[in-house]
Amino acid sequence: MFSTLNRLLRRRNPHQLELGFHAVPTNGVELLARLRELGMGNAIQTLRLTRNRMVMVSFSGHELRIHEGYLSAPESVLRAVVSFVRSRSRAERARARAQIVSFQIERPKSSRRRLPRTAAADESMAQELRQWHEQYNERYFGGALQPVPIRVSRRMRTRLGHYTARSSAGDPPEIAISRSHIQRHGWEEACHTLLHEMVHQWQDEHGHPIDHGSTFRAMAREVGITPLARRAVPAAKQCGSGPRKPDSLTIGLRAARQQ
Repeated sequence: MFSTLNRLLRRRNPHQLELGFHAVPTNGVELLARLRELGMGNAIQTLRLTRNRMVMVSFSGHELRIHEGYLSAPESVLRAVVSFVRSRSRAERARARAQIVSFQIERPKSSRRRLPRTAAADESMAQELRQWHEQYNERYFGGALQPVPIRVSRRMRTRLGHYTARSSAGDPPEIAISRSHIQRHGWEEACHTLLHEMVHQWQDEHGHPIDHGSTFRAMAREVGITPLARRAVPAAKQCGSGPRKPDSLTIGLRAARQQ
């Protein structure tokens, strides 16, 4: 019996023997080697493991940054990472992104982080944004969105705003708008940004990936805002009775590696 088994094993394709028996990578070097086995090639020279709460996978130049939770990801997810990096097709990259974010990474149990707050001097701006959130919710989303904390940030310099989903530690979702954005570009543009982040909130509450893919673009067009990750905005206009829905915008586009 043993001799028969040995003959059968010798006849099998060695690649078949490897299937399902790869050791789980324990560091970035091992994970990069595994991704190269799956077709990554040599375009990525270094891989850095991160603990970023929001960005799971990103790459720039020859460096790939990936959350350490993906060390234990199955082959299908690792193949999606390869596709995300190598693909030049927007549709293929979107499919890869969906596969990547579908993997639930194991996060260490931790206490809630200390959330930043709106400065007292900026509270009137935050209150104005909350009022516009309520109005836009009724106008464009049928009142279906949940009330969320809205913060005016003094730290954001290059970003106009962001939406943060509820964290695994129980931190609430949040919309943050840049204070310098409001001051430099005016309320009309700030409200455009608020509506952009509300589309991300809609994605989150309806179980869609929080990204700038097809669901974002479709809803952005429906509510009448720019369906892109980044836009160039003009200097502030004189604000008469307050913000209104923008009529036209100048758009700039760059790749956004995140949510």
